[in-house]
Amino acid sequence: MTRYLIGIDNGSQSTKVTVFDARGRAVCAGRQALRPYDTPRPGVVEHPDDDLWASVGEASRRAMAAFPGDPADIVGVGLCTIRFCRAVLAEDGSLAQPVMSWMDDRVSRPYEHTDPRARWVTTSSGYVTHRMTGEFRDTAANYAGVWPLDPDTWAWTEDEEARARTGMPRAMLFDLVSPGDVLGRVTAAAARHTGLPEGLPVVATANDKAVEALGCGLRDSGTLLVSLGTYVAGMTTGPRHLPDATGLWTNYACRPGAYLYESGGVRRGMWTVSWVRDLLGEDARTGAREAGLSVEDWLNERAAEVPPGCDGLMTVLDWLAPTDAPYRKGGMFGFDGRQGPFHLYRSVLEALALTLHDAAGTMAAELGTSFTRTVLSGGGAGSDLMMRIFADVFGVPAHRAGVTDAAGLGAALCAAVGLGTYPDFDAATDAMVRPGRVFAPDPGNQAVYAGLAEVYGRIRERTDPLYRESYALFG
Repeated sequence: MTRYLIGIDNGSQSTKVTVFDARGRAVCAGRQALRPYDTPRPGVVEHPDDDLWASVGEASRRAMAAFPGDPADIVGVGLCTIRFCRAVLAEDGSLAQPVMSWMDDRVSRPYEHTDPRARWVTTSSGYVTHRMTGEFRDTAANYAGVWPLDPDTWAWTEDEEARARTGMPRAMLFDLVSPGDVLGRVTAAAARHTGLPEGLPVVATANDKAVEALGCGLRDSGTLLVSLGTYVAGMTTGPRHLPDATGLWTNYACRPGAYLYESGGVRRGMWTVSWVRDLLGEDARTGAREAGLSVEDWLNERAAEVPPGCDGLMTVLDWLAPTDAPYRKGGMFGFDGRQGPFHLYRSVLEALALTLHDAAGTMAAELGTSFTRTVLSGGGAGSDLMMRIFADVFGVPAHRAGVTDAAGLGAALCAAVGLGTYPDFDAATDAMVRPGRVFAPDPGNQAVYAGLAEVYGRIRERTDPLYRESYALFG
């Protein structure tokens, strides 16, 4: 009998549900885009209505409709959702208010109990778990941020003062389990909503970045994983929580007791690539149509003809400013008449690589390590041009992740471990994760980017004072 495992990847822009076989091969998938965020006032960014659960249902139904096998051969589902969200629930587990996005200012502050209907405070994974299983349980590994979690024990803190600082009494919090533990089983109501078999075990994973790292096979400190999504960051792994680190922050990994070290990153990273694509408008769509390519592939082809360094054009990717520097804006510098639309596009790709190179270097220095290879995951990794730029900027081989939905594979891998398909995470990784194409650095391009990195690293020293002044005028 072939055993199948489902990975649910509820990400920032869409929910993807993929059915994998026990060797990590995708059999079928369903996808549902999330609706645009509601932003009723500054600082508030919410998922409208019940969009997270609605998208899980639609994507699951599409995946199950495409599944060619016997549903009885599906042994379990791993659940992965967006990190840093906050869900406030009523007594019965329904939403008392819309789910707060990771971009909502409130998730970085203590919880304020202002709604008398509020009975529970949890993450997006806790909320979706309850909708799927009826249980008030959640993975401990999705509680980075303002939560009363002891980062060393992965349990709710016994320190009353620390708990009080979060505004969350223990009675409002779900019970916690570790990645690979069974959260519960799909209820009859959830089966009708999702098309998943009733009674199917639902297995805990972690936060979406950690699950993505697992699906890419990240397990050594000499590898840097670059996640090219809405938020772009570099990650490596280690055995300890590092609360005093300054060049990185510690997240929970998908392996119980392990940690994910994460560099500084770019908010709206691949979103900015899409922004430039859309800005180029009908000209790009017409060129792509005439070439028989997608707009993205056509832009990548033409941008590959632009010399490394874009004839001096540099982009700073603060289209969404970091929370500690809200005055920052995005910018493009160095126009002199040589640049055209494909310079703009390539400059954004180079900025992603240069920003991550700087952030990863800071992280590596603090960890006392060096990165001998990079692994690129997410939608941007599908671009050969992006892969080559990262190889040239970092000066080490860039490996493309073997699957496009690494978080989905990581979720299925957790289910494989939790349900006994494999005895541990190493065995499951060996069996289910396969590498993709490798891109070697070009020495000539590497030299260009090494010089550019010296200049690029100092741009914000010059622009920050100007943006502080303009922020007072325009916000």
